[in-house]
Amino acid sequence: MTHWVTVLAFFALLVSGAEIVISHPRFYLGEVGNVNTKPLFTIPIASSRATVPTGYGYVMPDQNGWSRSLHFEAAWVVLFAGLVYVLWGVWRHHFRRNLLPEPGERIWPAACKVMAKYLHRAPPDEAEEHSYNVLQRIAYLKVIFILFPLVIWTGLAMSPSFTSAVPESVILLGGRQTARTLHLLVTVLLVLFLVVHVTMIVLGGFWKRTRAMITGRAARREDA
Repeated sequence: MTHWVTVLAFFALLVSGAEIVISHPRFYLGEVGNVNTKPLFTIPIASSRATVPTGYGYVMPDQNGWSRSLHFEAAWVVLFAGLVYVLWGVWRHHFRRNLLPEPGERIWPAACKVMAKYLHRAPPDEAEEHSYNVLQRIAYLKVIFILFPLVIWTGLAMSPSFTSAVPESVILLGGRQTARTLHLLVTVLLVLFLVVHVTMIVLGGFWKRTRAMITGRAARREDA
């Protein structure tokens, strides 16, 4: 349930986040960033505000109002769904049993072996159908315990009401504009993970894997 709630909320975050970026597609470091500040980099798209110089002779429709509201609401949905998932994973020993490497496991040789199997489109064996392979475990651990916490942290560091209560949240990141830039870069990494994640599901059997995610039960070969 937390997986599918996160899917819907993450999609809402991507759509609303893209609309927010369109309003000012320039990114900076430090605390201050505006049209009079030299950007670290600029996304080469037209802005939805005529006051933002982008080199284009037109502006995009301004959708900044509803997109900010949706972004804020979807972010809290992801946060609470993530908390439920982490608490459940700790309580049921999911992370230790299913995601952490086995003692003495040689991670990178095993990862190369799995990657070669996917590149040759070899079907997963039965053991892999009922567990996470080493590439999945590495990716999931980084997403769950590094990327998602970082995207939440950088998002909160852009909120004046939150940083007024917890100023260390933005000070440690080097400023509100640095937090915004990091927020975008972490989002790009999450989207790349999503693309690879879906690709591996397709190569491993899309309907079978999706059915297992919905029902919570992976069919044995004799049941498939």
